[in-house]
Amino acid sequence: MNRLFCYASRFTCITLLLIGTAFSVTSQTSSPVIRHGALKVSGGKMVDRNGEPPQLRGISLSWSIWGGSKYYNPEVLRWLKTDFNINLLRVSMAVEPAGGYLKDPEGQEKLIIPVIDEAIRQGIYVLIDWHDHHANVNVDRAKAFFSKISKKYAGVPNVIYEIWNEPERVEWKVVKDYADVVVAEIRKNDPENIIVVGSPHWDQDIDLVAKEPLTGFQNIVYSFHFYASEPNHQEALMRRADEALSLGLPIFVTEWGVGEATGDGVFDVQKTDTWFMWMEKHKLSSANWNLTDKKETTALLLPGASANGSWPLNMLSPAGIYIRTQLKKFNK
Repeated sequence: MNRLFCYASRFTCITLLLIGTAFSVTSQTSSPVIRHGALKVSGGKMVDRNGEPPQLRGISLSWSIWGGSKYYNPEVLRWLKTDFNINLLRVSMAVEPAGGYLKDPEGQEKLIIPVIDEAIRQGIYVLIDWHDHHANVNVDRAKAFFSKISKKYAGVPNVIYEIWNEPERVEWKVVKDYADVVVAEIRKNDPENIIVVGSPHWDQDIDLVAKEPLTGFQNIVYSFHFYASEPNHQEALMRRADEALSLGLPIFVTEWGVGEATGDGVFDVQKTDTWFMWMEKHKLSSANWNLTDKKETTALLLPGASANGSWPLNMLSPAGIYIRTQLKKFNK
């Protein structure tokens, strides 16, 4: 494997040669990855090469199966960067459902790799998400996937590994044991890039994680999810996250939505603003769920929106208008 970084005026030109695939990144100095560089954990926070929280704000693609899969293409990513001003994309690779990685690994890799590669070309960060609720029963497949993907992208500063989306009702020990194994597999190839570890109870028991985080690894952060209108995701959940932060746990909000956890529910703008400003207060990075045209509250597009981006405003849902407005306002 050849890996070549070419710098001109510090981070203005990066050429990556990875397993025979060439990435030419010629973004201007405003590129998020050029500005922030490789991320790491320091002082209980995820920080950039200047020691400051990068506070990435972006969008999560939907499950890489069903209707959301049509948005897995470079054209969509380029539009999200240009029009929504994202600096982070979450690639939510489905694992267990029909058509997912367990049944069709080659098909899923062919779908996600071009999107990851385009994120690198465009100079934004990309979360490679093992989108599974039961990753502990698929540990061997997860190890194999992350071994392969970490060999391909080792040292590429854009890449962040998310090894278990939303563990369900399992104890932290189950998640921790799984993470110890998968993180070790990634670290064989990529010793430094950020790895996101899930939290029990759909990424809500972050306070329990803070009392007994992983040891023996560097640059580990922990996922926290909320849905702004979900009845159980209000002040009590925010307090749990505040407790985790006070204990020095580095948190990454890898998924959040304007509605309820089902994807539907009321879009309560006031509650959404409260959660959004909470993330701003703590300078947390986040990815909004989700880019799809399914008729749901959290869907950013209206049914029938083009699979190739270039969406007029009248094809954005109320959630899409809100998220686009916030990203254009806060991402500089």
